[in-house]
Amino acid sequence: MANVTALPTRQRAPIVHSDRAGFGELRAELHSRAADQDLITVWANLPFPERRLVLKSAGLTADATQQISQLAKPERAAVRAAIHRMSDYASGLKDQLRNRAQHPSCELASHARQALAEGNTKAVLHWLSLIEKGVA
Repeated sequence: MANVTALPTRQRAPIVHSDRAGFGELRAELHSRAADQDLITVWANLPFPERRLVLKSAGLTADATQQISQLAKPERAAVRAAIHRMSDYASGLKDQLRNRAQHPSCELASHARQALAEGNTKAVLHWLSLIEKGVA
């Protein structure tokens, strides 16, 4: 009985009620007012040089001292996109730095150092020749 699968069932479409007394329109207006709250907070906390950089990245020539609410909706969208791009780029750089592995020749150099400490010049020359050839 482990191989039994349930048959798909038909789900009824949700019932859509007509907009009464303009509440849908009011809801849309409230959503549009709250849509940029996160952007307003980020913008308020940015120092002016960083604001200028974000504006330049967004392709805008607006004044960095003005509030984000003074920008038109397409300009705010461009600023939001620039912030996301810059944030993604910074995150990628951090990941690269965190995941950067040691250069492969480091291990060969440690073997050469160990052989040198033991006084084994033949082994030292062997490890150095591998490093010079670029084997690692």
